[in-house]
Amino acid sequence: MSFTQLKGIALSLLLLGLTGCAKGSDPATQTVATGAAVKNVLEFFPLTVDGHKVRVQIAVTSEEMQRGLMGRRDLGPDDAMIFVYPAPTRMSFWMRNTPTPLDIGFFTADGKLGEVYQMYAFDETPVKSTGTDYTLALELNQGWFAKNGVKPGAQLDLRELASALRARGFKPERYGVNAP
Repeated sequence: MSFTQLKGIALSLLLLGLTGCAKGSDPATQTVATGAAVKNVLEFFPLTVDGHKVRVQIAVTSEEMQRGLMGRRDLGPDDAMIFVYPAPTRMSFWMRNTPTPLDIGFFTADGKLGEVYQMYAFDETPVKSTGTDYTLALELNQGWFAKNGVKPGAQLDLRELASALRARGFKPERYGVNAP
């Protein structure tokens, strides 16, 4: 695990403590202010990326980020996981225990795609962003970005992401997700 990942995890833990989530609490039984049950990391949410609809699972806590898509062989063609960081950072990911080849796209807080890389099954070589201003990382099946013509400069729908974060019991603004 890289220093950048550790730094991101430490910041996530700090923010997790600030959000009031109790140690050992079951997120499936928590409720949001509306009284609705909080969704967990296994739930899928709609997200539009450059006009293309995908179904995302949202990794926010350090445990969710560490687990990521490890062991997963069941991703549908438009299924994804988005990692939401509390502050801009240089991203670094690897494929430890991950059997499904993936693409990863790094996005800024305003939802703009900056970089895309391919990652290979079980490869523990870090895939690092060159930019240091990313707060979102989106993993999809390998080849998804090219197949759909999604290139740097593409935009993801922040309103949808903010709604999904709220459904997970998180405040989007704590993660720099300020929907227009």
